[in-house]
Amino acid sequence: MLSNNFFKVLTVVLATLSVVLARHVTGRTIAIKSPTKFCLLLPPVRGGTIAKYEHNAVAFCKYPYKAAPNDNYLPHGFIKSYHYVKNNYRNYVQVTGRIDREKYDLDHKDGGGQYDHKNVIGAKCLGYRYFVELVEPDVEYYCLRCCQRRSDCPIHKSTKGCKPAIVIHRHSIEWIHSNEDASEVEA
Repeated sequence: MLSNNFFKVLTVVLATLSVVLARHVTGRTIAIKSPTKFCLLLPPVRGGTIAKYEHNAVAFCKYPYKAAPNDNYLPHGFIKSYHYVKNNYRNYVQVTGRIDREKYDLDHKDGGGQYDHKNVIGAKCLGYRYFVELVEPDVEYYCLRCCQRRSDCPIHKSTKGCKPAIVIHRHSIEWIHSNEDASEVEA
């Protein structure tokens, strides 16, 4: 009888814990809504290395999105610049630019890594089937592309860095917006 009650209590405790812990799960929905409103995946802990958290990175957004619950906010000043491209012909959107690694305590020796639709458990880019993101703290670059076609989000070029991985198809760009002034990025 005692063991039966023990299992009942244990079941209640575990059920309660699962509900409480579920409330604290950090979001993994990223988005690129506009040149200054976007989310990136980063390590779940300050100072974490990019490659170590390639399977359990979490989303950090410039602004809150109802469709991306539980996402964190990017540290103020983390985004130093952005280059936004929307390509309606190929149906992708991307943002690339510079970061200030110190705003999230990223290591200056961290060569970075890749987050994508296959390796980050439960991650998605709002409104798109695929995504690829690289964060390179050592050179302070980031790049993110969300796309409908797998071929537009190559996930096999991570060791080459942002520039070869996220190629701009200049012949079919509908809209591009760029800003090197960090004060405007933070507005």
